[in-house]
Amino acid sequence: MLKRIAIGFIGLCVLGGLGFLALAWRSSIAPIDPPAAAGFPRELIAKGEALAGAGYCATCHTAKGGATYAGGYGMPTPFGIIYSTNITPDPETGIGRWSEAAFARAMHEGVARDGTHLFPAFPFDHFTKVTDEDVKALYAYFMTRPPIRAPAQTNTLPFPLNIRLLQAGWKLLFVTNRRYQPDTTKSAEWNRGAYLAEGLSHCGACHTSRNLLGAEESSHAYAGAVIDGWIAPALTDANPAPVPWSQADLFSYLRSGSSALHGTAAGSMSAVVHDGLAELPDSDIQAIATYFADINRSATRAAGSQESIISKAMSTSDLGVRQEPDPDARLYVAACGSCHYNSETPLEARPELALNTALTLPEPTNFIRVVLDGIGIRDGMPGVMMPGFAHALGNADIARLAAYLRRTRTELPAWTSLESKVAAIRKEREASQ
Repeated sequence: MLKRIAIGFIGLCVLGGLGFLALAWRSSIAPIDPPAAAGFPRELIAKGEALAGAGYCATCHTAKGGATYAGGYGMPTPFGIIYSTNITPDPETGIGRWSEAAFARAMHEGVARDGTHLFPAFPFDHFTKVTDEDVKALYAYFMTRPPIRAPAQTNTLPFPLNIRLLQAGWKLLFVTNRRYQPDTTKSAEWNRGAYLAEGLSHCGACHTSRNLLGAEESSHAYAGAVIDGWIAPALTDANPAPVPWSQADLFSYLRSGSSALHGTAAGSMSAVVHDGLAELPDSDIQAIATYFADINRSATRAAGSQESIISKAMSTSDLGVRQEPDPDARLYVAACGSCHYNSETPLEARPELALNTALTLPEPTNFIRVVLDGIGIRDGMPGVMMPGFAHALGNADIARLAAYLRRTRTELPAWTSLESKVAAIRKEREASQ
């Protein structure tokens, strides 16, 4: 009896395995001769260029110091490092022999031309929502880039996670292969913003936490996450900014990299603004801003409160410059006060710290990183920069600054273990340089 049960169980496992293989197996798509660049209409190429910006394709497919779109950019994951691939039209190491159908399958289904499954570091779970017309434009753009010979780098995923066939199971669990479906209760502008944010711009990839298998937790969409050593704040009404992000604030920030009531783009967000969204027209940025302003309910939350919040913040702007008998205040004045003091109203070029999300987050990660690295002249507001203090201030000094600003600019609980957190972030920073 036990022998029969064992044989039956083994048989079921074999049948299940064969069924999975049948479901997971994808055929290769025949290679083509690289198409002539002159065969693509210029207006289609221009559209593809803007869409590639919206998808931050250059950011992820360009290694530091490498040729644009030639791949080799290492993306750390909890499972190992995954390197982006060459998406120039090089026929041997790029996508030069990919047909438009092969390119579309990769975008919509996460399957390469040869039939292998792509790892979800390539966000096909978002790109599956992109229209066929936009995929066609992206194909035209990439196939007219200069071909670069750049062989793929080897990922560091351990066995069995490096078996690409297993990604078919991941897709069954977490990916719905469907183009964006408009919400008929919302405006055309809102739907355009949702299409970009949920699709090509894949905002949730950074601003949504992930489960143990690396998939976005859809029940916590846009609720914030840690990415590249930074905290990507919530884009919902859980965002801790003192003043809710209005449509106007979002547009200013996404268009220029700064907002008078929220501060300046830094870290990975700088590339999103200046290397990605910069390619989109104002109408698309307005649409994205409209979408997220609706999600965070800023219109209802800000009613009657914004002026009082700003007034309260401004009342703290001169703390430190009053020559208080406080050694932490003197440190703040020496390092920060000359650039962050506002006399009457918050200015984009002089971010008001009492309104800055970096001070209201549960952890001091973003504040510490900005103090260590500064903000480059291209990172935030054009033409305005903040020097880094990694060499000028020690861990204890930065911890003192963080503690002082948290207690004088907010009414939130004090951050703990500040000096050890500064030391850890400094060590991580130095290891990555």
